[in-house]
Amino acid sequence: MKPGTLQISSITAALNNVALSLLDDHVRHCVVRAAQTDGPEAEEKLTEAADAIARLVRS
Repeated sequence: MKPGTLQISSITAALNNVALSLLDDHVRHCVVRAAQTDGPEAEEKLTEAADAIARLVRS
């Protein structure tokens, strides 16, 4: 493995961890709060969360 490849892999892993942390925070706060209201905002936040999960899975 080339030295630059290891650095890129490390950076990618770090960015994925940041993305997961942001998603976790969003789900625990915004999505939960919206789901408790059970209105259009809840559906919007659930869609946002599902879209974010899909982006992470594809990356």
